[in-house]
Amino acid sequence: MRHTVVALVEDRPGVLNRVASLFRRRGFNIESLAVGTTEEAGISRMTIVLDGDEGIVEQVEKQLYKLIDVVKVSDLTREEAVSRELALIKVRCTREQRRDVLDIVQIFRAQAVDVTPNSLIIQVVASGDTLDALVDNLRPFGIREMVRTGRIAMVRGSRSTAVHEHESEQAQRFHLESGRRPEEEELPFVSK
Repeated sequence: MRHTVVALVEDRPGVLNRVASLFRRRGFNIESLAVGTTEEAGISRMTIVLDGDEGIVEQVEKQLYKLIDVVKVSDLTREEAVSRELALIKVRCTREQRRDVLDIVQIFRAQAVDVTPNSLIIQVVASGDTLDALVDNLRPFGIREMVRTGRIAMVRGSRSTAVHEHESEQAQRFHLESGRRPEEEELPFVSK
């Protein structure tokens, strides 16, 4: 089964390496990993897709919370969520085949973003299953190159995985004394 885990982390050098090292040491296989900024300055969001049994998510959450840079971990596997991937796909096609390829692109609500006499680059934002179906339909024409971002996801409705609580004075003092941040830099969260 595929599991989707979201980790909010402090946006600092080396955090991605520490998370990836944790997964490597524990033998967890990451199917995809997408990292980007959030609405809060100093916080990045990692969307991690894992393949494994039910117990793996609980282990991953516990291990991630042991990392000082991790602010919050959420399991979206069973949540009602919107998930998408972005892909760029370069397809071989002659002038005669171009109309057929563009018809497929239109069916999947994708876009041709580059056209040359012998190829097209297609951009698509869709769920993983839809993206897989598009790739299957384009494969007979010849896929020359493809890149996918990996899954990103957000819980539907008013519920959120974000944290909007600023750290207490005691936590700020602790972070200053432990060297986790420079004197003037403000971090909005406390790691668990």
